[in-house]
Amino acid sequence: WAQCGNSPFKWYKQNTHEGGVHVPLVVHWPEGIAAAERGTMRHQFVNVSDVVPTVYELLGVTPPEVYKGLEQMPVTGHSFAPVLHDADHPATNTLQYFEMSGSRALVAGSWKAVCRHIVGDDFDTEQWELYDLSVDWSECDDLAARRPEKLAELIELWWSEAERNGVLPLDDSWVGMFSPRLDDRSPHPVHRRYRYRPPMSPIAVATAAAPGGRSFALDARVTRAVGDEGVIWATGTASAGVSMFVQGNRLVVDYNAFGDHTVLESGTEVPAGDATLSMRLKRTSRDTGTLEIAIDGAECGRCDLPVFMGIISAVGTSIGRDYGSAVSDRYVGPFGFSGTLHEVEIQLAPRTRRDNVNTARAEMARQ
Repeated sequence: WAQCGNSPFKWYKQNTHEGGVHVPLVVHWPEGIAAAERGTMRHQFVNVSDVVPTVYELLGVTPPEVYKGLEQMPVTGHSFAPVLHDADHPATNTLQYFEMSGSRALVAGSWKAVCRHIVGDDFDTEQWELYDLSVDWSECDDLAARRPEKLAELIELWWSEAERNGVLPLDDSWVGMFSPRLDDRSPHPVHRRYRYRPPMSPIAVATAAAPGGRSFALDARVTRAVGDEGVIWATGTASAGVSMFVQGNRLVVDYNAFGDHTVLESGTEVPAGDATLSMRLKRTSRDTGTLEIAIDGAECGRCDLPVFMGIISAVGTSIGRDYGSAVSDRYVGPFGFSGTLHEVEIQLAPRTRRDNVNTARAEMARQ
């Protein structure tokens, strides 16, 4: 599907060939774009870094160099506002570098130099390619051997732009890039205790407690009347995820391992009034685990998990309801909790360095 989606361009979004960096841009501005220009196309080169300066120019805003006593980083990019009003206006961005996981590219006018990096290979000995994008958008005719002087010029320009923009030193490590929470500098260390107090909007996967591939404990404090039910906590989607909910006065956990549901229901009812509902997921081997549930500290259900998911989903967490496609087929989403959910607390167990690397590799494979 990725090859079809990127056609006729080469490679994928983890690369710096056109398949990784060439996307459409739609500008909708009824009050600012003349009626005769609406629905027309532009073919000038634009980079994502050009969007902010364009918006600033259209709004007549000059960004401050110092804000509240703090010197601001310079705004990079070039406004393409003139291009919106004139289809024949020259491109305003004529020199742009790219770098992704060690893959590099430079666009200078119609010329493009590009190097596809293989993780672990020597940056200095990898082959660069050269294309004239004015006649070869799909990068089929490599001119590197025929125009070595042009290629050398662009490679030197790339290193200059990379140094000026803080790209160096080159780093092809997957851990920091695809799983930033695993980096030592992350504000979300992997062993962190998370405490959520609703009402809350969905929590993005990059900032939510990440239970995949490790043991964790969850405790929820609720107040309910007989018959109150709904989702306490859910992560993932109908494709894969975990959901903890009350249904039919019972505490239920559905561990949805890519469509194979392991459902654990409490042997006792959740009492009316105040209660603490708990879930313990324990990893017992690389691929298996156990699930335990408890009400007010008393265990009321336990089962084995034949599959222990290393990565659960690219979708984050919901508190008090299941915002996405329902994780469990036992309810129709969002199935909001009808009682009072005071707090959900999650304690994640630490992971090994190998677990972190495997997680990062899996994340990169999803790109």
